[in-house]
Amino acid sequence: MDWVTEFDRRVLEFPQTIKIVSEEPMSRHTSFRIGGPAKRMAFPKDTGELAVLLNLGQDCEARPLVIGNGTNLLASDEGLDRLVIETSGVSLLEMGSEPNDVTAACGVPLARLADFACKQGLSGLEFAHGIPGTAGGAVCMNAGAYGGEMKQVLIGASVLFPGEKPRFLWVEDLHLGYRRSLLTEHPEAVVFAANFRLTPGDPGEIREKMRDLMQRRRASQPLELPSAGSTFKRPEGYFAGTLIDQCGLKGLTVGGAQVSEKHAGFIVNRGGATCADVRELIRQVQERVFAQTGVRLEPEVRFVQ
Repeated sequence: MDWVTEFDRRVLEFPQTIKIVSEEPMSRHTSFRIGGPAKRMAFPKDTGELAVLLNLGQDCEARPLVIGNGTNLLASDEGLDRLVIETSGVSLLEMGSEPNDVTAACGVPLARLADFACKQGLSGLEFAHGIPGTAGGAVCMNAGAYGGEMKQVLIGASVLFPGEKPRFLWVEDLHLGYRRSLLTEHPEAVVFAANFRLTPGDPGEIREKMRDLMQRRRASQPLELPSAGSTFKRPEGYFAGTLIDQCGLKGLTVGGAQVSEKHAGFIVNRGGATCADVRELIRQVQERVFAQTGVRLEPEVRFVQ
């Protein structure tokens, strides 16, 4: 019996109703607007449903893939023969047990998290306001921008490893570094919720800082076109976008994918780009940058299939 048949049979035994769809295009759920259909996609409404789906997916060998806004993913054109769990409904956001603490479920968008903190007069998440990801993914990748990163404000996170119950990991246990963590080394683990400790501040000043950072982002990044954000990690001692620009690669195009003419660190979907287009363009950029500078660029975008 294949995993889909077993999964569909087991789902009928669920005491609760969880939205599950078949052959759902990944292009609807990634910021690149690229990707073929997932065999099954589920939409849990809370961490309880998320845990049920993860356990069932593991039991059925469905290779569950948990996604937030899909802002760092490049999905295969052929689709995904696996269970994809989309967490936008897992969105509880509340004050923590201490006055300056905030708790966010994994599906909470970072913009909403930063807005919530601002309204509470809490500073520290301004840098996250323009990052188009969710709390769960931000913890996994130690998301950051404009000198700020999750490591600076994170207390810890509730994490589920396969075959275990959720457990709380302190920030030190998560080993957060530049776009990596314990969880990038264990992609089978899933963040349920994250706890942040912030600093009291003036809501007006916090709002103004977020507005300023957003204006800087709009001025320098190709937000008008689908992309997965920065395509490459920052090589030590360099900036990826600067290297790509210096190599004359702005505007380099493969099919519908293009090195942004606005910011060379971004590959954008000019319309109809495929996963194959993006992967080939990444390969060409890596090859030409290495040939001209000796620097190897490592993709920040995660390819899933």
